[in-house]
Amino acid sequence: MKTLTLTKNKNRFFQGLDFLSYGLEIFAFIGFELLLAYVIEFNLYGYSDFKDYTKFQTVLHWFLTCGVWIFGIWYVVREAAKKSEVDLYKNFKENSLVKGAKEMSVLQWGLLITGTVFCLISTWIDWDGSKVVREFMHRGILFPFQYMYYLVEVVMVLLIIVFGQYAFEKWFKNDKIPYGGILVALTWGLGHWFTKGSLGMGIYTAIGGFVFGGAYLLTNRNIKLTYLFLCIMFIL
Repeated sequence: MKTLTLTKNKNRFFQGLDFLSYGLEIFAFIGFELLLAYVIEFNLYGYSDFKDYTKFQTVLHWFLTCGVWIFGIWYVVREAAKKSEVDLYKNFKENSLVKGAKEMSVLQWGLLITGTVFCLISTWIDWDGSKVVREFMHRGILFPFQYMYYLVEVVMVLLIIVFGQYAFEKWFKNDKIPYGGILVALTWGLGHWFTKGSLGMGIYTAIGGFVFGGAYLLTNRNIKLTYLFLCIMFIL
């Protein structure tokens, strides 16, 4: 009978590798969108630019991407819960927003708000105004579907942060450094260099990813509170 090798029964090095693999699995699921756009849809529609898609094709793209991402979330979180002591579903159920907010110190709140304001100002400058307003005016009927996509994307980013943090803490025994933010900066962040065709955009997103990792630590690893602030930082 096939048996699972449990993360909690391994030494610290291999425990860290397991957690890193969970984070990279999530990143691989994010990468499905590239396969969908540049291979499947390109052969179906003949478009090399997402801007050429019809409204229906755009919505279908987002639905298919989100569907695969949600499956990836379920699969990886379930796998981690089975093989380690990390059950993110349990964390999500047991830790409320109010509880997380009360447990944060004034310094933590100050740093978190500072990081949030930094992201909002950067987005405002990058978009020359409100990102939400501009996308609403540009997307029209597509607007709610695009923000559905964003909401799921933030979950994926959060999971890379969480698993990356666990991995590097196992190796270096230091829980004060936002390792998860570093991992998400090097994966999801710099990945925008390829998808957007701009090194500047990749670096900009990587810096944002590092700030996101800091938010996870500042909220005392409260999944709900971190998700809320990541949505504010990334979406708004």
